[in-house]
Amino acid sequence: MSLTLEAITRAVGGTCQVAGVNARTPVDGVATLDEYVVVGNSEFATLVTGSEAEISEALRHPGSRRAALTGAAIVSHADSPALRELLQRHGVTGILGTRPEGEALHARLTALVADDQAAADRLVTTGTKVLTEVARRGGAPAAITELASRIDGWAVLLDTHGQLIASAGAGRLHIDDAVAVAFSRPVRGRHPGLQVHPIGVDRDRAGYLVIASRSSVTSRNRALASQAAALFDLILRTSDHSVTERLGREVLLDTLLAGGPAASDLLRRWGLHETSLTAFQLGSRSRNIDIERLATRWLDELGTLHVLARRGGSVSGFVRDDLVPELLELAERFSTHAPGGLSLGLGLSAPVESLAQSARQASQACETALDRGTRSLRYERIPTVEFVLGMLPTESSGQLAGLLDPLRDAAGEHGQLTQTLRIFLSENGGWRPAARQLAIHRQTLASRILRVEELTGLVLSRADDRAAAWLALRALGD
Repeated sequence: MSLTLEAITRAVGGTCQVAGVNARTPVDGVATLDEYVVVGNSEFATLVTGSEAEISEALRHPGSRRAALTGAAIVSHADSPALRELLQRHGVTGILGTRPEGEALHARLTALVADDQAAADRLVTTGTKVLTEVARRGGAPAAITELASRIDGWAVLLDTHGQLIASAGAGRLHIDDAVAVAFSRPVRGRHPGLQVHPIGVDRDRAGYLVIASRSSVTSRNRALASQAAALFDLILRTSDHSVTERLGREVLLDTLLAGGPAASDLLRRWGLHETSLTAFQLGSRSRNIDIERLATRWLDELGTLHVLARRGGSVSGFVRDDLVPELLELAERFSTHAPGGLSLGLGLSAPVESLAQSARQASQACETALDRGTRSLRYERIPTVEFVLGMLPTESSGQLAGLLDPLRDAAGEHGQLTQTLRIFLSENGGWRPAARQLAIHRQTLASRILRVEELTGLVLSRADDRAAAWLALRALGD
């Protein structure tokens, strides 16, 4: 509603004497002194009409009605020093000396409130239609922007973990306070018109809509935000990407992994003109986290295109090099609000014509992070053999594994000799523990290792040869 005590005073004439409620308080209804009993809503003022005698009678007798009048506004044609003094003494706001009087005054106030309510309803209805149309074209980010504009403030859309889905007009402090108020934690700043609207019911919560408005039209904003929350409930529960779009993203990713001029050409047509990108992979051990939707939201927040696709139990994609620190921050922030089970792996920056290696690096980093239970991991910080293997082209990695081809059995499979080599190296060349693990005599182990050396040309007493054999085993997948 936009109808305030100030507006009422201008419409009916008279003077507004402020006490219990201020002149900018919105109005929610009209009642006679006989009808008025309690404050309906502390954020609004009810207009209460009566004669001077009726007002004096109500205020001179203690009781619940007199106490309730401090949250209302007396409106009367009467105006006298005695009446003013009485209202002031009891902390009651009054609009006195109005042009209409008696029943005419009450009818005029009722019409004003009804007209204002009808106008507010029309604005909410129109606003809801526009929000729906905007959401159809641009999804949650476009709808949240339209909502912020209509309430003359800011709006923040959060998921159930407190992660940002979309926002408009909100700085970092606003977003942090939106998360705090949504989860019943203290806020750092004061935000006029702050409201929280849960999305979905308790047992099926989809997120939270938090708004703050510079406008005093609280009820209209609440009604519009309530409608917006219902709309966001549908958006968040609907697959945000069609089958066609998903297939398109998968084809895009396959083309990028294949590399060459076709990759850079397709990226330009997609809207990305960078000469290099960084691969990422997002994985989770929890089935309660929709990692594809989460990755999409993160890219939305970063303001970049969705160059990603789901592959098995993880999401792989590419992001601009300059956005890597912000992507890491989002992963860290998410794990703070929803710890456990989510890991982000990042490869090295690579030219858009040859991104496959960066993708392999991101996959290795993600797997290592999941194994370690860490939130995120850059590939270059993996102090293991995987770093060396990841730096090799696919063909070189295959050649390295080929070092062990002479150990294949008659069926062409890696069997006893390869297994013996793996155990021997994993025990750091210790004869006794390796023999014990293989359940064979030390002489049998020595015989097999000698056979391995003869077939491969390696001398396993040399550190370089042991390192080469271990790299070959890892390249083999053993």
